[in-house]
Amino acid sequence: MSNELLVVSDLKVYFSVRDRQQKFWEKPHQLKAVNGVNLQLKKGEVLGIVGESGCGKSTLARALIGLVASTDGKVVWMGKEINPNDQRMMNAVRKDMQMIFQDPLASLNPRMTVGDIIAEPLRTHHKHLSKGEVKERVEAMMSKVGLLPNLINRYPHEFSGGQCQRIGVARALILEPKVIICDEPVSALDVSIQAQVINLLKKLQKEMDLSLIFIAHDLAVVKHISDRIMVMYLGNVVEEGSKDDVYHNTKHPYTKALMSAVPIADPDLAKVSEIIYLEGDLPSPIHPPSGCVFRTRCPSVMEKCSEMKPDLQSLYANSTHRVACLIEN
Repeated sequence: MSNELLVVSDLKVYFSVRDRQQKFWEKPHQLKAVNGVNLQLKKGEVLGIVGESGCGKSTLARALIGLVASTDGKVVWMGKEINPNDQRMMNAVRKDMQMIFQDPLASLNPRMTVGDIIAEPLRTHHKHLSKGEVKERVEAMMSKVGLLPNLINRYPHEFSGGQCQRIGVARALILEPKVIICDEPVSALDVSIQAQVINLLKKLQKEMDLSLIFIAHDLAVVKHISDRIMVMYLGNVVEEGSKDDVYHNTKHPYTKALMSAVPIADPDLAKVSEIIYLEGDLPSPIHPPSGCVFRTRCPSVMEKCSEMKPDLQSLYANSTHRVACLIEN
């Protein structure tokens, strides 16, 4: 029996966008936020997704859980294809697949106490539980994420950013789901607090046998927590593989540029390390470049890059390290 919990095939998320100059009878443009992504998530695995702002990471995460509608493709959860129009199915999926959001304070209802925020999923999916049982579970989860249970009646504005993110973690874990989607959960926090939250997630992932999809900009953070890494650019996956493959055998020019930007603690190594600067801005997903989407910023661009779109292919036979680059393939 396969241990894959989540299988995504050719997922696309397009949005209709109109220019101010367009006439009302003209067709709107298509913003291709996610353009044919495939991924697999196994039980107990941590999949890191990296890329700069605008590459489609958060849209992909929201499409997986049904917060935005997909244009095309399949999302298969535990062997069954998810139908976003089937409310009963979506309720069952959301019980097992929860999300931690980027802004810790904005993701919490300011009019609800911490206890009510954490208990809300229980009241939605486990209506048979008594008030005493709900409170008992909430207090136990607060202790597990490092919050004092006697703070249960306080409001989000009374907590720091790191504490608010712990509340978000507790809310996501209270149903004991199988998968947690972490949408840049530490990007709004101080560096020291980031480390605490990352270590907490690692600890809980081991204790509760969770699978994580961890989205971030910081490759150092992703390396610390992930088993496999997927690199996205302009809605496309450009490199994918194990943590060691992506970090120690980097192939795609975009991944190499991201890797060169990771700070190095050793000053002697930092002096000799080459930093790759990408020229220009991220192209518009409304009018993406022809051929390879990275060609307008690639330092190794070739003439054929404008004519052919590279497929995500394995470098070697039976290899899980895959790259979408005409130079490598």
